[in-house]
Amino acid sequence: MKIKLTLSLLLFVSTLSFGQSQEVAKEAEIYNLIVESFDEIWSELDSENIKKYYTEDFLLLENGEVWTNDIITNYLDKAITQEVIPERINKIDVIEIKITDKTAWIAYHNHAEFLIDQKIVKKINWLESATAVLTEDGWKLDMLHSTRGKVE
Repeated sequence: MKIKLTLSLLLFVSTLSFGQSQEVAKEAEIYNLIVESFDEIWSELDSENIKKYYTEDFLLLENGEVWTNDIITNYLDKAITQEVIPERINKIDVIEIKITDKTAWIAYHNHAEFLIDQKIVKKINWLESATAVLTEDGWKLDMLHSTRGKVE
């Protein structure tokens, strides 16, 4: 009887542990989606990466403005032509992530430092939330809501 109870308990704990590790792995996918999208789209000013991270109907709600993929593409393509392009370094501090089946949302603080000649020229902070959907190509963002905070 003790052996059956021990085995049952071990199986139960293993199942809980496996479930928790799957949840942590999924949350890491959503976190990485945010980090990589900011690095590969906004830091690199690369509009080609929009298709990699955003759905076709993606919306960015930025300080009262609605940006589509076309608007973002135009913005990035113009920004890349500047004479001096600051280096952008992002830091994401997660508030919460929730995942249900093929949808997810994340709330986080986004901190960006802008450097020229390795000197910080500006710091901007945002409070943001994003939603993502699981597609055939993996997770993609379908909406991002951004409220600018302190600019230093």
